[in-house]
Amino acid sequence: MPFADIVRAAADQFHRDSIPVLRRRGWRPRVIAYDGYGSAAPDRTGVPAPDAPSRDMARVLARMVMRPPNAPSEGPLFQRLPEQLPTTARDVRRQAAQNLLEAQRGWRMFIDVPVPHLPVTVHLGSASVQTRADREGYVDVVVRGHGLPPGWHDATLKATGTEPVTTRVFVVAPGPRLGVVCDIDDTVMVSHVPRMFVAAWNQLVKYTSSREPVPGMAQLLTQVLQEHPGTPVIYLSTGAWNVVPTYRAFFERNGFPQGAMLMTDWGPTNTGLFRSGIEHKRTGLRRLMIDLPEVKWLLVGDDGQHDPLIYGEVAREHSDRVAAVAIRRLTPTEQVLAGTQLTHPVGLAPEVRALAESGVPVAAGADGFELARALRPEALAVQPQR
Repeated sequence: MPFADIVRAAADQFHRDSIPVLRRRGWRPRVIAYDGYGSAAPDRTGVPAPDAPSRDMARVLARMVMRPPNAPSEGPLFQRLPEQLPTTARDVRRQAAQNLLEAQRGWRMFIDVPVPHLPVTVHLGSASVQTRADREGYVDVVVRGHGLPPGWHDATLKATGTEPVTTRVFVVAPGPRLGVVCDIDDTVMVSHVPRMFVAAWNQLVKYTSSREPVPGMAQLLTQVLQEHPGTPVIYLSTGAWNVVPTYRAFFERNGFPQGAMLMTDWGPTNTGLFRSGIEHKRTGLRRLMIDLPEVKWLLVGDDGQHDPLIYGEVAREHSDRVAAVAIRRLTPTEQVLAGTQLTHPVGLAPEVRALAESGVPVAAGADGFELARALRPEALAVQPQR
């Protein structure tokens, strides 16, 4: 039996043995919901049409985990505050909870016991779907026929033995339009994640509040949304789902636009001891192109991992679906920590040459300000149908 299968079987058995013990201590299943995305089926007026269900969909994401009775809804200290509190008191407590969350060591975010195969019902608009969590407690379900107009909407998830939980889903307007896929580590957040030891330090030990934003990246994404209203933003990262609460706080604190996060699970898989970050991003991009066929994407990443290679492949295979590619160049120090060569200008590295050969506009810069100046406005001019 492959070693990865042994590790996966041991992890599954540990989770099965842990759940009864935690139940006796008063722990119960809890739904951790993540932001999702979807599309609206149009008619001539732009209102979703009931005769086009294949284009009327939404992807809802969540995870089922065990939590003690008085634990926050997600993360070590982040919690939903009672609505009956006065606004000022709620604001004070929310800020205090957020500050405490951001001061936690990263390893605390990874202490979770998933609840596998738990029945879950998802309600979104006029549609409902019944499903089950997978072996790691994750729910990734497509809801069709929701009948919702474009914009942000609430989806409700109710798992057996849990309280209903709501999450946000961004429904993309029909017709051709621009979308943004953006990496997180070393693209919008300075974390030096490519190198294993540094990645472990940042994700498991370092205080989450000490992470710094890449200058100008929040302004770049915000500017794109202002110039192209209704643009969906998808954060596609090889980071773990467990750190989504701290990423949310980081994005809000530093002015990044809200968007669905497509993360990964660091546990063993059917094919190996660890998931492939490259395959995760390849699969994520192809899934987005299938789910949102009318969207043309601006792909934002950095040259410290494999973003130029992955984006180059996508641009060559689907040049009509990629509006432009923006690559943030790491500093010399970041390149050393990332394990890349010190001299890595765009146009010389083989991975970046693949981008140039695709014929898709490519912008490169040290930060968001340089990328904003390098991106040609006409490259992003995807006009929606009226």
